[in-house]
Amino acid sequence: MNHQRRIYWLRLGVLLILSLAVIKYLYKSSPPQVSKPVIVKANDPFWGDKVEARIDPIIKELPPEPPKEELTKPVAKKQTAVRKDFSKVQMQLVHLDLKGAPLKISYYEQIFPLFSKLGANGLLIEYEDMFPFTGELEILKSPYAYSEEDIVKILHLAEINNLEVVPLIQTFGHVEYILKHDKYRALREVDRYPNSLNPHSTESMPLLKMILTQVLDKHPKSNWAHIGADEVYHLGDGQDSKSWLNNNKGDLGKMFLTHLKNVVDLLHAQYPEKSLLMWDDMLRKLSVESISAAEITRFVSPVLWLYHTNFNMEQTESFISKYEKSGFSSIWFASAFKGASTPSQIWTPMDLHMKNHQQWKKVIDGMSKFPKIHYSGIALTGWQRFDHYSVLCELLPVAIPSLAVCLKTLRYGQFTEEAKKETALILGFSKIDVEKNTCDGNGAFPGAEIYSMVRKIHTEMKKKVREITEDDGDINAWFSRYQRKHQFANPLKMEVFSAKILKANEEWESHIQALRTQMDSIFFPDTVEEWMEENVNPIMDHLRELSKDFHEILPLNARPKAIPKK
Repeated sequence: MNHQRRIYWLRLGVLLILSLAVIKYLYKSSPPQVSKPVIVKANDPFWGDKVEARIDPIIKELPPEPPKEELTKPVAKKQTAVRKDFSKVQMQLVHLDLKGAPLKISYYEQIFPLFSKLGANGLLIEYEDMFPFTGELEILKSPYAYSEEDIVKILHLAEINNLEVVPLIQTFGHVEYILKHDKYRALREVDRYPNSLNPHSTESMPLLKMILTQVLDKHPKSNWAHIGADEVYHLGDGQDSKSWLNNNKGDLGKMFLTHLKNVVDLLHAQYPEKSLLMWDDMLRKLSVESISAAEITRFVSPVLWLYHTNFNMEQTESFISKYEKSGFSSIWFASAFKGASTPSQIWTPMDLHMKNHQQWKKVIDGMSKFPKIHYSGIALTGWQRFDHYSVLCELLPVAIPSLAVCLKTLRYGQFTEEAKKETALILGFSKIDVEKNTCDGNGAFPGAEIYSMVRKIHTEMKKKVREITEDDGDINAWFSRYQRKHQFANPLKMEVFSAKILKANEEWESHIQALRTQMDSIFFPDTVEEWMEENVNPIMDHLRELSKDFHEILPLNARPKAIPKK
């Protein structure tokens, strides 16, 4: 029994030894992968598509981190839209100037289909402080700035209504919304003024790069970007600029173009799929030679802007000719459908803007004179403020009839009877009289209620309130400022004009409240407050004061004159 058990254990031991020998042999015949270099060809699809060929093979240890990180980690490519062909399309952009009276998203849902129906095919959106800046740029945001989701929504609404979106980002002048902050005050061209950027500061271009990147990254499908560059006030007056001019023969044009080229080069390198636009006014006094030498004409197009009713055609064509000779391959124009008459305009003068577009139509029709420069489109500007600090111009709903008239004028050359009928039908009016600046009927377009209510304020409020507060003989004689101050008035006379004061105040306050309700549905609270303070309160406050004093003095029943306290 013991003998058999020993044989069993002996056999088991021999088997174990043989198994270990086989395993060791197999292990030695297959060297560890960690020690053997692996040759990887540069065009191996495992490492990513379209990797450039190399002369030497790439040697990689396993299991390793690859010696060339870019060959193993897929490079995150910025999403860009396939560029559309607009060579046979004349763009008509509606300008949305959001540095004043920015619109709620719900109004875009209503107004974008109307823009498209009227003939527009694009939007020029000037966000300023309404853009949802992040990080260290967050300080630039308005308290009512859009969210990132809002921007996505705006772009979606534009897309489904066949409206190309062109973001406008100021990069030289009109950067008050940036330079008003203490954080960026040192970047002003002149310390006292927040209008223009110092082009020589080492911090200016990094700041612009951050701003441009944040805005344009949110607009991957935009085929154009507008870099502003108009009205660079006091350029050359800063100490850095004076030093630069002393070393560059006082060439202010070169200074402007140098900064412009830096911006253009930055954007072309980062967003080569986007064409750039710029306002043209700073180029008008520069020579063909200096513009050509700046090497900007390949990547940016001038936007020639004129807002007058009867601008000089010969001078306008001379600008176009200059830009053609300078090497620009395309040109845009800019008209105005609102916000270009007076800074505090409340009611849009349709006749003025219609005539401006009649002039532009002549220029557009005559572009065959300039075969080497392509006319790409026109931006119908709708300025909401003259600059970041000025008062509000006409509200957008008030200017919708003007926009419609201007777009139809571009189509027909004149605001013809056919155009009048089309426009009236679309807007829900029975008649449009451009010369008298009137539209008969209540209107049926988004914001028509505001249009009608502002019209009443514009045409009636000042006149009717002044009839009571300044022109009424009884009120002036028995309820003067002096009498009200001393609470000295006769109820016999007060009852004669009580209806005038109290009824007028009640009716206008009701109208104002209805307007405020309509404005609240479209605009943010700060816009409503500002518009009322600028356009209603200066007129109504006198009537409100009369009504308040009437209610306080009548119950006194003709008491003696109150003696002011010392």
